[in-house]
Amino acid sequence: MRSNGCFIELKDDRLRAGNERFARSWRIGTDGILYAESFREKAEDREWLASPSVQAAPLPPGSVLLPEETRILSLQAVPRPLLLEADSLTAELTASGERLTLCYFLQVFPDCCGVRMRLTVQSRAVLPGVEEIRAIPLEPMEPTGIEVDMTQTSDERTAERDTLDSLLLAPLHLRLTQVTLQDQTDHHNELAFEKEWLLHPSESSLTLSGCLFYVEEVLTGAGLIFLKEAPLPATCPVSSPYDLQVLSGERRFTFAGNGAKSGEEGYAFVTLAYTDGMVGRIAALQKYQRCLRPYMPTRDGLFLSNTWGDRNRDARITANFMAQEIEAGARLGVDVIQIDDGWQIGATSNSVRAQSEGGVWEGFYAVQGDFWSVHPERFPDDLESLVKAAREKGMRFGLWFAPDSSGDFANWQRDSDTIVRLYQELNIQYIKIDGVKLRSKTGELHLKAFFTDVLNKTGGHVVFDLDVTTEARPGYFGMMQGGPLFVENRYTDWHKYWPHQTLRNLWQLAHHVDPLRLRMEFLNHARNRNKYVNDPLAPIAYRPDYLFATVMFSSPLGWFEISNLPDTYFEEAATLISIWKQHREAIFSGTIFPFGAAPDGVAWTGFASVAPDRRSAYLLIFREASPSSHWQFRVPCLPYVEQPVPGKHLAGDGRAMFHPEQRIEIVIPDERRFLFVQIRSHTVV
Repeated sequence: MRSNGCFIELKDDRLRAGNERFARSWRIGTDGILYAESFREKAEDREWLASPSVQAAPLPPGSVLLPEETRILSLQAVPRPLLLEADSLTAELTASGERLTLCYFLQVFPDCCGVRMRLTVQSRAVLPGVEEIRAIPLEPMEPTGIEVDMTQTSDERTAERDTLDSLLLAPLHLRLTQVTLQDQTDHHNELAFEKEWLLHPSESSLTLSGCLFYVEEVLTGAGLIFLKEAPLPATCPVSSPYDLQVLSGERRFTFAGNGAKSGEEGYAFVTLAYTDGMVGRIAALQKYQRCLRPYMPTRDGLFLSNTWGDRNRDARITANFMAQEIEAGARLGVDVIQIDDGWQIGATSNSVRAQSEGGVWEGFYAVQGDFWSVHPERFPDDLESLVKAAREKGMRFGLWFAPDSSGDFANWQRDSDTIVRLYQELNIQYIKIDGVKLRSKTGELHLKAFFTDVLNKTGGHVVFDLDVTTEARPGYFGMMQGGPLFVENRYTDWHKYWPHQTLRNLWQLAHHVDPLRLRMEFLNHARNRNKYVNDPLAPIAYRPDYLFATVMFSSPLGWFEISNLPDTYFEEAATLISIWKQHREAIFSGTIFPFGAAPDGVAWTGFASVAPDRRSAYLLIFREASPSSHWQFRVPCLPYVEQPVPGKHLAGDGRAMFHPEQRIEIVIPDERRFLFVQIRSHTVV
């Protein structure tokens, strides 16, 4: 099968897949199980594998494996899982036997250097008199220099267990990075951690948890990314003893955590190759995430406001109040006006109505069949007039929604019908998803079915803001096609919002998660000043345009009642928002790199968005409460210049000079200010 430079091929006992940049191949055992043979980058003529793997992968979980049997192989084209994904070549390899059928889904994107895969297992009852073979724990093997006897059965070579990918890598000098991400931001603020090993033969076997790992050759900066599209280990409904096992002496990497029990599909995963060290790694990760959810300027990266951030909850939610929000939103430059909890007739446990009416956080339909109908007293004319008023002022409308977690999301189809109806009847595209409680694999599959059904029936136009602030939820990688992640709830009312802390979260996450996928907040800094007395980093110490700047390389969230904002927001932030809108398509069409130091309130830090041809870039630089007004830094992703070139000033204070060797010299006169500039190069890279 071939399409747009991609290919997937089954020939005899070999499976091959790739595109113009790479090719992977697997040997297929008589039992229909895959063994990685080659992973080659074409441009560099780099072969990543030292020898064929002796560990089959992917494999389903479970303590019992059926005996080896000959299976019939077939390869056929299948549709993309979601219509909104980028064009790709998709196929399914089926190995059908008397007792077990393995279905391998393969997907190759033209611009990504790796194969996305997923395993589904279908088993039949064991025939009478057939003895089952029990798996045993993985043990270190002999060094990879020995010749592997591929005629052995799988259980003779090594115990087969829950595995996604298994690679015997060729490079000797490797750096392994384990990425640990945190969600449930109501309870965590530091959200991204990295732990490194410079691998050595004396290193004991490593067993590590995580959805994301990097393996990089230190001599060249070339590397591999392993990404499992699953909830984070702490909240994943499918437990696994580890996600990566490394035998350093053999350079053997085994990725685990398939999650595919009989009759269920496992987690999708990908092993991506990259070059150019950290810069290439960030670019490869962002490109892959954009393949699963391509950037659409009219849909993505818009400035959304939400009424909940001022802590009135739903007490003020009425048609008259929302009409005021629409007027104020138009002045500020908001793209989407969103009502949080309170628009619906049913009362949740978070609602102010819960004290008198009672409220629930799941089982909505059991309490009230029309739970998700528009509240007739708060909105006597339904929502149609408000949606129309917002549209007339160039804005869209959004709502809050909680899929019913009860019965492992047994009502997922009913929930999908509700969202599709809101889209079809009112053109409501922006839905904040909250209240999710993942308790089992069944519930996870039902929740995925809900998202998939809505996205396919609306042509991918519905945007889900997936709240990751609490509970067990899909998280950073569990449902990347759905929309941005609603990262955190921070309130000045509870003395928990500092601009530099939110900037820090964005900066650290941006090394691993596409910033376009992060819905990051800024607040009304004039509220609750008494809670920040004598604090130099209090929200009121920053001007409104700075507050917006901290989130404008993400999907911005105005976490406030717009009609309650001070005039300075409309005087200062609105000006920057207007400038940002003129450039945001170019910003989000490029690759976004964090640079400088991690924000801590006193650092020099920032972001660069580099165009695909690397001939132009946008830089957003922050001088936090640093005593120095000057800063120099090398940003290796910037366009090349042959002589010093001043940056084109777009907003903020100060100036930037770009020098050869990708060095920038920046002056920002005052603390807690920013500079937004553009650079163009005539040098072809």
